[in-house]
Amino acid sequence: MAVGTNPGDKMAQNIAQITLVIDDYDEAIAFFTQKLGFELLEDTSLSDAKRWVTVSPEGGTFRLLLAKAVGDEQKSRIGNQTGGRVFMFLYTDDFCRDYKRYQEAGVKFVREPKQEPYGTVAVFADLYGNLWDLIEETRK
Repeated sequence: MAVGTNPGDKMAQNIAQITLVIDDYDEAIAFFTQKLGFELLEDTSLSDAKRWVTVSPEGGTFRLLLAKAVGDEQKSRIGNQTGGRVFMFLYTDDFCRDYKRYQEAGVKFVREPKQEPYGTVAVFADLYGNLWDLIEETRK
């Protein structure tokens, strides 16, 4: 019998990385590291035009692969990877601290803080216009 085919076997999986289509590596790195305080985990040149660049919230396990768009099809997705819906959900342990820090860094908030049943949330746009929720969950 093949590994993992027993009905009682449970798979241990998680989503560890997602691609964010960008226009320029250096401006994207600057936004995520300087404005959002993310860590630059890797920046490896793969060719004259292509780099493997990953960033992550400090201490986080999830990574964003910053991928420079190639061709018209990919370029058309920059800033609108989800058709105008919120794209990413950035959870924080201190909403007020991060909201203030992001405002001071010039991050553009498109929806002001609001108390929802699940917590405090505000929506900001990244440097290309993708929408992100900044969320502090309500403690249970």
